[in-house]
Amino acid sequence: MNYLLSFIGFIVVLGVAYLISTNKKAIRLKPLVWMFFLQFVLGFLLLRTTAGTTVVAGLSKMFDQLLSFANSGVEFVFGGIANKGSFPFFLNVLMPIIFISAIIGILRYIKILPWFMRMIGLGLSKINKMGKLESYNGIASAILGQSEVFISVKKELPLLTEKRLVTMAISAMSTVSMSIVGSYMALIDSKYVITALVLNLFGGFIIASIVNPYELNENEDELVIEEDKSQTFFQMLGEYILDGFHVAVTVAAMLIGFVALIAMINAIFSGIFGISFQEILGYVFAPLALLTGIPWSEAVDAGSIMATKLVTNEFVAMTELANGTYAFSDRTTAIISVFLVSFANFASIGIISGAMKGLNEEKGNLIAKHGLKILLSATLVSFLSAIITGLLV
Repeated sequence: MNYLLSFIGFIVVLGVAYLISTNKKAIRLKPLVWMFFLQFVLGFLLLRTTAGTTVVAGLSKMFDQLLSFANSGVEFVFGGIANKGSFPFFLNVLMPIIFISAIIGILRYIKILPWFMRMIGLGLSKINKMGKLESYNGIASAILGQSEVFISVKKELPLLTEKRLVTMAISAMSTVSMSIVGSYMALIDSKYVITALVLNLFGGFIIASIVNPYELNENEDELVIEEDKSQTFFQMLGEYILDGFHVAVTVAAMLIGFVALIAMINAIFSGIFGISFQEILGYVFAPLALLTGIPWSEAVDAGSIMATKLVTNEFVAMTELANGTYAFSDRTTAIISVFLVSFANFASIGIISGAMKGLNEEKGNLIAKHGLKILLSATLVSFLSAIITGLLV
């Protein structure tokens, strides 16, 4: 029954995407079929095969090793502050972002990362039949983050049409930054983090191809990537370390504010209505959770976590899931975990449009104009990935 609901949910997600499409006649079926095929195959390999488990275990081990290196620096600076045996979220989960950011900076400086993003982006453009820039943007967003990625294509921004901008914003909001993937793995199973990264990449192209279809002329499909400004190695390293610290502190500030606000709103609702705000959200989102293949007995609690992610951010929701308050089955945990790994929330509208305005005010205003549609599209990507996970586990 749950698998049947997942299949129905799959049809509903595609139906909603088709309903809000700007040009239904321009939707190309062949690339969509190929991308769906690759989504299911890669999802199956990661979740159900020994080879996939081995790859995930290797990547997880790599991130665990990176986090252990990061903890050496954290321990040197903050050693003794936390009580023995405690799990200080800021130190253990957020501070390692600084080290991961430094690693990304080094890989960009020695040109390995830009080469990788270009090659994978060009390869994807043969499959999704979208522009080279859009394909590059999908990969780059998953590595650099939803705001930083636009810096790498700032030379192209003045030439981009409204439709291309919307597609790129959908891709950016559907992914996460590689610098914080390790922090996600400290909260949820690394297998689901990696699966979500792969599924969301193709899901972003699929939903964008349905919601916002268009064709490019050959002279429009240029791939001009902005290289980092000329810096010495240590100038670059210092910049990326400070960028990582800024991200960690920003996430910490948002968590403090959002968690405190939710606690206050829950108390107000409990005092007036006898039910918390998150419980109300759970009932509102329960039918959507049901359509991902989650059984009704768990749908209300699952819907609460999904709604928390949408109205706050993924870290708040992941913390709720990691606290162990809910007794979810392994299958439900897998579905929720994959759903949570993306930047699809209301705050991201401001983040993306703000980043774009800093580079090109006119394009930033266009992104803000389509903000809700971009968020809805990115949320459909999260649901699509969660549904595919539900069908495979």
